[in-house]
Amino acid sequence: MYEFSYHKATSVDDAINALDAAEDGKLLAGGMTLLPTMKQRLAAPDTLVDLAGVQGLSGIEKHGDTIVIGAMTHHADVSRSELVRQFIPALADLAGMIGDPQVRNRGTLGGSVANADPAADYPAALVGLAATVNTDKRSITADDFFIDLFETALEENEIITSVAFPVASKASYQKFPNPASGYPVVGVFLAVFNEGVAGNGNDKVRVAVTGAAGSVFRQSEMEQALEKDFKPSCLEKIAIDDEDFNDDIHASAQYRAHLVTVMARRAVKDIL
Repeated sequence: MYEFSYHKATSVDDAINALDAAEDGKLLAGGMTLLPTMKQRLAAPDTLVDLAGVQGLSGIEKHGDTIVIGAMTHHADVSRSELVRQFIPALADLAGMIGDPQVRNRGTLGGSVANADPAADYPAALVGLAATVNTDKRSITADDFFIDLFETALEENEIITSVAFPVASKASYQKFPNPASGYPVVGVFLAVFNEGVAGNGNDKVRVAVTGAAGSVFRQSEMEQALEKDFKPSCLEKIAIDDEDFNDDIHASAQYRAHLVTVMARRAVKDIL
């Protein structure tokens, strides 16, 4: 590790001021990606601004038909939350599948969302549930938040404070994990809403795919097919375009395309 300045923020405003004062400052949440990247000399910020001491950035609450989770809430806390398990059990299941116990007890929701790793689990839940990302400046719908590989709609020094997840009538997350890392080679989050999701196209069925491409995306053909006839067989004839899919040592683009259908069918079966 090389020399850098460390600032433990006491508030969101304090964190923003520290970032503004730094030449190349980075926020430190759980550090599950940032610290290994620094150790490998792939990132060299001059200042780390730690959010662990900021009050009000963690916790889980229910506001009407929405579960609001603080950005600094650990994956393990989401997984164990009675509130999440009661109203969005698929989200609790997803959090319990992330990485290993060490990652789940240190990694945070906000850190994962801001990092926008193409093979992260949470982006599928955000897009699948039509979540809203709340920052110190504004609120951003999940459909507009994830742009591309490690790229989001966040502006410079903008800080995620919480994520609001609408409660679906039914939902399921199914993933094919990499045996070493636990990352989804392909993960599919399927959510069904009785009345659609206000402000997000009023879609009654949402299918979000992670791990397959450079960023999480919705599979609209599957959504339309399932709205007409909610059963696994209706997905069999849908052709998955793998032109922009990831192709690496873990899985070919063609194999990932196959897994999208397999995981989606499993999600339908799980809900039924």
